[in-house]
Formats: sequence, C-alpha cells, structure tokens
Amino acid sequence: MSFINHQSPMNPNYLNNSGLFGRPHRNSKYCWQWVFLCLASFVLAACSPGETRVEEGNRLGEFHAANSSEPQTLDPQVHTGVPENNISMGLFEGLVSADPKELTPAPGMAERWEISEDGLTYRFYIRENAKWSDGTPITAADYQWSWQRALHPKMGNEYAYMMFPIKNAEPYGTGKLDDFSQVGIRVIDERTLEVELENPTPYFLQLLDHHSYYAVPKHVVLKYGEMTDRYSDWTRPGNMASNGPFRLAEWKIYHYVKLEKNPHYWDADNVALNAIYFYPVENFSTEERMFRVGQLHKTFEIPLDKFPDYKKEHPELLRNNPYLGTYYYQFNVTRKPFDDVRVRRALALAIDREALVHQVMYGVVDAAYTLTPPGAAGYEPPVLIDFDPDEAKRLLAEAGFPEGKGFPHVELLYNTNESHRKIAVAVQQMWKKYLNVDITLTNQEWKVYLDSRNRLQYDMARAGWIGDVVDPMNFLDLGLSTNGNNRSGYKRPEYDDYILHKIPGSKTQAERFENFYQAETMIMTDLPFVPVYTYKTKYLLSPSVKGFSSNYLDKYYWKYVSVGN
Repeated sequence: MSFINHQSPMNPNYLNNSGLFGRPHRNSKYCWQWVFLCLASFVLAACSPGETRVEEGNRLGEFHAANSSEPQTLDPQVHTGVPENNISMGLFEGLVSADPKELTPAPGMAERWEISEDGLTYRFYIRENAKWSDGTPITAADYQWSWQRALHPKMGNEYAYMMFPIKNAEPYGTGKLDDFSQVGIRVIDERTLEVELENPTPYFLQLLDHHSYYAVPKHVVLKYGEMTDRYSDWTRPGNMASNGPFRLAEWKIYHYVKLEKNPHYWDADNVALNAIYFYPVENFSTEERMFRVGQLHKTFEIPLDKFPDYKKEHPELLRNNPYLGTYYYQFNVTRKPFDDVRVRRALALAIDREALVHQVMYGVVDAAYTLTPPGAAGYEPPVLIDFDPDEAKRLLAEAGFPEGKGFPHVELLYNTNESHRKIAVAVQQMWKKYLNVDITLTNQEWKVYLDSRNRLQYDMARAGWIGDVVDPMNFLDLGLSTNGNNRSGYKRPEYDDYILHKIPGSKTQAERFENFYQAETMIMTDLPFVPVYTYKTKYLLSPSVKGFSSNYLDKYYWKYVSVGN
C-alpha cells in the first residue's frame, strides 16, 4: 500500500546553465518563494540580489551547512546527538584522528604512539605545538583530568561506558571504586600519556577519535564551575577553548553556530576553510529549498519525496552512501504492556520493513532485521525477526490482547522531523491493520525528546544509532544496563556479562564473533530495541565543495574541506 503521495519532479527553471542551483529570476513565479525564504528562514545576512550565501561563502572560504537541530550543548562529554557531534568535529581533535575516507587511525594531538606486545599498554606522545585555542599548551595531565571528568559518576556522561576498556574504568565510572589513581591512565611526563587496558581491544585507537575521549580545558572549565557540572558557561562564545581546527566564534540560539579557523591548531596552515556555519533547520523541505536558492553548501538530509527526483535529474548533487547505523524503535520495558516480551515481539513482527523501505523511503535505505548492521568488521549477526503478522496476532492474543482488544492507550514518541513522522505514520497504520491496536504519535523538539528518553518518560520511541567505531561491540553495548544510551530500562545480568567480560576476554577473532552472535541472539530475543532499517546517507552537497569525503561513519573531518569554483 502507498503511505505518501509522490511529488512531481523539481522545476528545471531552478537550475542555471552550469547545473548549479541559482536564484530564481525576478520575473518568475518563483520570486515569491525567494522573498519568503529571505523573510522566513534564519539567514545570516540580508538577501542580496547580487550574491547568494553559497557564492559569498565560496569567495570568503566559509561553509554553510544545515544541521537539523539546535545543539543540546557543545560540551563533548555531555552531548549525545549527531548535530552536536558535527560541530564537535570542528572544535576538537582526539589524541588519535582518522583518515577521512578509510577511517584508519591517523595522528591527532598525539604525533605518535607505541603499543605493548600483549596489546594492553598504549603510550601516546603529544605534539610539542599542541595548544588550546586560547594559546595555552596541552599536556598529558589535561587528558588525565578530562578522562577522569568523563568517567566521574557525578558527571552523568552517557558515553562513559566507551572508556570501560581502560583498566578499572568501569568500577570507577559506576561508583564501585573511589580512587581514580587505580584507573589505568598515567602521566609519564608533560607530553607523554600511558593507558593500560583491561583486555586487548582491537578498536581502541578508533575510540580515541570519539568525542567522549576529547580533552577539555581544565583551566576554562573550572573558571566557570566545578569539574562535574554538566552545563556551565565554559562552552559559551568568548569563554570556550578547544583544540580542533576551528574555535567557537558565535552561537545565536535557534539561528546558527559559527566556527572560525583556530590559529593555534597544530596544523592550521593546512586548514582551508575560514569559517563554518551550522543552521538548526528541523524541516528538511525548508533546507532543500534553501539549498536550491544558494543558501546552503550542504543539507543535513533530503525530503524523502525529493530523493527520486535528484537521483534521476541531478545525481551529482546527491550523496547516498553506506552508513554504519540502525534506525530502530525502542520500548520502555518498565511500563506495561511493554514489560511483556510477547507484546514487544508482536509489534516487531507486524512491521513490513520491505514495504516501508520501498514505498515510504523510496529505496534510500535497507530493511534491518538485526541490531548490528550486517558485515560490520566482518561479523554476520543472527536474523531472528521477520514480517509475520499471523505470529504477531498469536503472540498478542497470548499476552491477553486478542485481536487487539483491551490494548492500552500508548504513544510512539519521535523528535520533530518530517521523515520520522512519515515512518511513524506508516508503522502506526501497519499495527492497526495487522494487530488492530491504536497507537498515538507524539513529536517533541530535539532537546525535549532527549530528556523524555533519558528520564524514561515515554512508552515507545524512535531512535537511531550511528556507529562510533567500525565494530559490532558499538551496537551491542547499547543493551548494557549501565549504558547511558540504553534508555529503555532493559537489564539482563547475562547480557551484561557478555558485554563486560566474555567479549572483551575473547582470545581469538572467531571466539569474539561467536560471543557477539550469542549476545545478539539474547537481545534480539528480548527485543528492547526493534530494528527498522539500516542507514544510508541522504543529503545534498554543492559541487563547489572539495575534500568532503564519504565514509562508513559519516564523520566530517572539516580540516580537509574547502569551497570554491
């Protein structure tokens, strides 16, 4: 069945002779749309009849990007979302960075490192010219302090578990150990940091490129509050110090965040852009229109119904590449009726993913039947769910709701976004058609949505997980009871044991993959999370952008990007 109406192809009058999107002609019927965009969209400068924002950006070396939502915070040890991470990638750099295409480890703040033969000890040598954006030198002690902050139980860092491969990090991070000196993070001298792991961790160098491992400036954080303050003025313009290729210049709430080139960055001579503007445009149709009239170099996404048009008419502007991520629905298993696995499984089996992918998503993504995307680092997960409405009805009846009778009023929560709404409407209709249950859809602005999920103030919610490293562990540890990103209330000691002990203690790759398989079998049987589709990127990029590499994690290494004709 069809869930949305297909839109007609875009009008070719929007294109100039070079194939780039330009302004509508003053005497065209689209002039009114141009006027509307100038008045309604939060533009940086007044609309100019002579030069679009993209043209000006190409001339000045300034990149303009839609970024979906207003940032929750710019503190890398607090934020959790993709919009925030896009900004953090410009503001900060880890001890280890990565090749922008292949994602192989590359020197970052550390110019080199050494690894012991047993794979348990890493020694990092910080660059002599590593400085904060205020000119203060960066030392090994900065990393030790920052990682203590990231792990501290009072910090409430939802990514603290990312540091659990470090010796004694898990007991310290969960409050079982008070003495931080027992955690395997040691300052050897001003420029040398040594890290000891609990077990060999093949992806540890990849972890150091994640924002949870970024150093934060102790001298600035403590100037505006305590070590474990989650929100303070240290991240405001004029206060913030960072160590990446860019520094914070402006933050106009609900308008834009502006980054400017950081002159104290160790590799500043090779940073091409002078500035980056991030716009919190939640409506994908609005950002697509902004792209068309030259207001954006890059969209965050593209409206689903526009995808076929761009794929056919302007594929050079479209990016639709493999992306290590899973879009899923999660249940609050502490609330009835979702404390019953039969209900969760019934709803999972009543989703026709193939119809969803092809009729709603226009084939832009792939149907997902596992939490871990197939093939991640060579691992193939077990497939334990499918589309089976008859079995779904049987399970729902067994749970006490035959033909949906007596099923309570429940809500499906999603953050404000047109694509999320369309998917939710389609799934809502499937559950009504196959199970005769009525589900109410509720949307919330990004920050409110995150807070609702964090406090378990929801029945069901859409969620998406984008891999932080190319390894199955990064998906399976979502079910860990102490994982701040779990957000479902799911707790199972046997599962925790696999994540914390059996998988890290694997002696061979074959044993590790077998333990992954057993853990995924467990969580896909319990189903606190129901996978819907595997991501692919879907955004528009101006031909004037150079050095913007696609990679499996869709991470943006801004230092390599330039603009110009």
